Amino acid sequence: MQDCKYSVMMLTKEEDKAYFLTFCIEQFKNVRGISGREAAEIIFSSGVAEYLVENFEVLHTQSCQWLMEEIEERLKKQAV
Repeated sequence: MQDCKYSVMMLTKEEDKAYFLTFCIEQFKNVRGISGREAAEIIFSSGVAEYLVENFEVLHTQSCQWLMEEIEERLKKQAV
């Protein structure tokens, strides 16, 4: 029974990460004034999505403005 409880906790954490990533894409779309599809393509093709999910524990506590600045900074670094 304990394994079942642990699986539910893990699913919830994965769902939290998915919601967080969706939130970041939506906010990025709004800041850039682009479509959701364009925003998702930029976030996923640049590797930023991986970064956001891998660092969820720290990043989800930050403000929206800080997150958008962090995403823009990561995109600039990759363009160099």
